[in-house]
Amino acid sequence: MYRDGARKSIWQEVVKKFTAHFDQEPMYDVAIIGGGITGITTAHRLQSAGKKCILLEAHNIGFGTSGGTTAHINDFFDTTFKEAISKFGLDNAKLLKEAGREAVNFIAQNVLRHNIDCDFQIKDAQLFALDEKQEERLEAIVDGAEQVGYSMKYINKIDFPFLFKKAALIKDQAQFHPLKYLNALGTFFTVAGGQLLEDCTCISHEEQEEYVRLETTLGNINAREVIYATHTPPGLNLLHFTTAPYRSYVIAFHLKTGVYPEILGYDLSDPYHYYRTHIVNGKKLLIAGGEDHKTGHAEDTGACLSNLEHYCREHFPVDTVAYSWSSQYYEPVDGLPSIGKLPGSDGRIYIATGFRGNGMSFGSLSATILSDLILSGSSKYEKLFNPSRFKPTAGFTAFIKENATVVSDIVMDKITMEHIDSLGEIRSGEAKVVRLDGSAYAAYREQDGKIHLLKSTCPHAKCEVRWNNAELSWDCPCHGSRFNINGQLLNAPATTGLPRVEPDG
Repeated sequence: MYRDGARKSIWQEVVKKFTAHFDQEPMYDVAIIGGGITGITTAHRLQSAGKKCILLEAHNIGFGTSGGTTAHINDFFDTTFKEAISKFGLDNAKLLKEAGREAVNFIAQNVLRHNIDCDFQIKDAQLFALDEKQEERLEAIVDGAEQVGYSMKYINKIDFPFLFKKAALIKDQAQFHPLKYLNALGTFFTVAGGQLLEDCTCISHEEQEEYVRLETTLGNINAREVIYATHTPPGLNLLHFTTAPYRSYVIAFHLKTGVYPEILGYDLSDPYHYYRTHIVNGKKLLIAGGEDHKTGHAEDTGACLSNLEHYCREHFPVDTVAYSWSSQYYEPVDGLPSIGKLPGSDGRIYIATGFRGNGMSFGSLSATILSDLILSGSSKYEKLFNPSRFKPTAGFTAFIKENATVVSDIVMDKITMEHIDSLGEIRSGEAKVVRLDGSAYAAYREQDGKIHLLKSTCPHAKCEVRWNNAELSWDCPCHGSRFNINGQLLNAPATTGLPRVEPDG
């Protein structure tokens, strides 16, 4: 698999492998860690501006969230303009509106400038309320948009088969094939002289007076400045307490009627559902997402996919489901991403995280912000998205709640862990975290009886992992690190996998 789970996403067939060799001695201007949309786009932009860059990806391009996205490109966000006005003031809400439009335009300009064949299309969007509570929320959303000068218009009809209370039209949104886009940018980056190393995990960084030394699985790398495009950095940082990992579920299916909505769609449920179409191998598919929950906080993740499919079958004439998968994103406690200098660093390390469900837009915007900070020392958006901006006035309640949950996860999982006398108590197809002979293990037995046994404590912050039966992975409920059944690291912030244990050892 070329992504961070056992299920194939709709984009995976075009995964491209890059090969490169590098010399550990030269000093790079910028080292970018992470080969998703944030990392690739930033690396491409900086290399094109004359910087000597190296990009490190632990697996392959698009392995993480960018390979699991539904690839909506929006200039309106999960954090509404109404909420932004309330938390950050009208001027900052207007700046957020400007940032969104710049992100969409940036992607469109890249596609046009480089003639990238990535199925890019401008699409209108419909936002619809399904009940009275959602109707109130929609009215607030439209009111906030009006205050910042963003166009949302009420409409009397939608392109989706839902009974709705109220709906609004939002013009000039977009969609694309994310891996085709990233493959192209990755190629342009390397042609311009950039170094792109796959299968290279960054383990740690050490700030020197004039550069940063990175310890990686392929050796040490020196760079004057470093960008973590990995959601969260290694070690423990303020961002681990101001952002929280979430999973979102997606299915792509054919319709019996052959009639598909040619528009982007979003309801206002909590969590909300979202829709778009795409043609894969000559066949059109409707892509639907939803059922979001905090990583490691669903007892049956497979049921999340089943629930999403059931919901879609209730409303659409579903024929066959061609793809189903899940993906990870990060929720910021105050609603806005963190893009800029890493809190606690000496100013040579940068971060971009907390995109909520708007990763394609904010990942692209991050490239412009981080490039501007490195090339000119400033960005008009740096204060709005400053990673060190957190104050109790914006998001304090969410901050307390989130970190209380993390503490509970650390303590309670260790207290309530099941004790067993032998691995024979693990049934075929079963996975659980258990205590055996005084040690904690993550045990999974395949249907054929083969057992996979791992140390169950996440190496990042010593939380106990939990089983994800949808993706056959062990997920950390504290900060979102994930591991496959053999202990291989799938998602940061951990930098090493879970140690394997021989069952008879």
